[in-house]
Amino acid sequence: MATVDAAGIPAEAFAEYFGPAAVIVRYRTQAELLAVLDQAPASLTATLHLGAGEAPKDLVTELGRRAGRLVFNGFPTGVAVSWAQHHGGPWPATNSLHTSVGATAIRRFLRPLAWQNAPAHLLPDELTDEPAAPLPRRIDGRLQR
Repeated sequence: MATVDAAGIPAEAFAEYFGPAAVIVRYRTQAELLAVLDQAPASLTATLHLGAGEAPKDLVTELGRRAGRLVFNGFPTGVAVSWAQHHGGPWPATNSLHTSVGATAIRRFLRPLAWQNAPAHLLPDELTDEPAAPLPRRIDGRLQR
C-alpha cells in the first residue's frame, strides 16, 4: 500500500499491479481528484468505497468511461467462464468479443477459417450440405438447426 498527495502523484502510481496492492491518493477538491484521473490509464475495474449518503455522480460517470466494471463498497472478484462474469475495461481488454473471462472467453481459442470455393470432398463434415452430425449454422444468413 502506498499513500500520495494528488499534487505530487508519480507516474509509478499508475503501473499495473498483480496481487494485493493499493494506492491511496489524498485530494482536497473534486477538481483535484478528476485531474488525477486524467493521468490514469483505462482499467478493467474501478472501485469506490463510499460513505453513507455519498453520491459522486460525476466521479461515477468519469470512472465509467475508464473502466468496464464498477465495484461499489467491495472488491473485484476472481475470474470465471460464466455468463455472470464480465472482463470489463476499454481497449485493449474488450476490443472484440474475445475476452479472457466470462462466457465469451472460449471464443479466444477459436480461429475463423474461410473455405472459399473449396471442393465438397475436401470440406469438413460440418460444412457439407448434409453433415452426418448436423450443428446449428447459418446458410445465406438464415439459422439452420
